[in-house]
Amino acid sequence: MVSQQSKPAAKTKPAAKTKPAAKTKPVQKDSTPIVVDGTNHVAGRLSSNVAKLLLEGNRVTIINSERIMISGEKSTVVGEYKQFLKISSILHPKHGPFHPRRPDTIISRMIRGMLPRKKPSGIEALKRLRAYVGAPKELKSFKKVQFEKAIIRKSSASYVSMSELGKNVGWN
Repeated sequence: MVSQQSKPAAKTKPAAKTKPAAKTKPVQKDSTPIVVDGTNHVAGRLSSNVAKLLLEGNRVTIINSERIMISGEKSTVVGEYKQFLKISSILHPKHGPFHPRRPDTIISRMIRGMLPRKKPSGIEALKRLRAYVGAPKELKSFKKVQFEKAIIRKSSASYVSMSELGKNVGWN
């Protein structure tokens, strides 16, 4: 007598969950920018917060970029930046790479490094960024934003301002 065992029913996989549609903000060219006052902010933390805002579709303007701080001793920060300036093309230095020396271009370059700049989202995000030395007259009436997590925590002697760095590497 051959016993017939019933085969267990094949388990079916649960239906794959569909991902919700990505929430994208419609970006308007005439929308008002988020104005960030860079005074007493640590450069890297400020850059990461601004990069996140840019990727979300906001227009961001940074004012007082010469007052943004870089943590570390002055000799160390300036020495490392001077080493960075020595990187150039072997064939002809005018072909690049080009190194920023002004505070507004230094911070723009730092933010660019935190964006996916070769993808369309990163290219569009970088177009929405503006950085200024000082505060332009047309932006003085806007509400200024500061990031609590990016503000310096120690005395300002533990930091180097962007203007000090710029003056030591060839700005003005």
